[in-house]
Amino acid sequence: MQEGKILAASQDGAYVIRLVGDVRLTLCTTIDEYFARMYEDPEFASVWVDLTAAQGVDSTTLGMLAKLALEVKKRFGFRPAIYACDPGILRLLQSMAFHRLFEVRKEKCANPGEMAPVPAVDRGEDELREKVIEAHRVLMGLSAENRERFQDLMNVLEQG
Repeated sequence: MQEGKILAASQDGAYVIRLVGDVRLTLCTTIDEYFARMYEDPEFASVWVDLTAAQGVDSTTLGMLAKLALEVKKRFGFRPAIYACDPGILRLLQSMAFHRLFEVRKEKCANPGEMAPVPAVDRGEDELREKVIEAHRVLMGLSAENRERFQDLMNVLEQG
């Protein structure tokens, strides 16, 4: 599998975030900080998440994406779109209740033009652990199935 990376493009307040390869928890601080900067854009109008080039997305990344959708709904009053074509990723999104958070599109995302890599943010182990916990709390809040699915992991993480 290709190592994960995050690409982004924006124009006139419209943002596209593309996850490429195998996106794992090591990128959770990067994506979270990018989202925070995006929310502060006074022209912010929309956001699409493009998973069509993703080969894998771990639960921490999914939690960060869920946090994005919840924050966009709360601050701006709409559900972002998420694009995915891979049957496995679509099943994963369905199993995590993402249809409640996003407009799920089972097609290729329109080409947003020039996509640039989001510079990686490297934080300490403690901050990474806190992001992992936060991401899983968000996922657990989406459904009883998610709560059950991640409870043992959360018990371990919160004791560490």
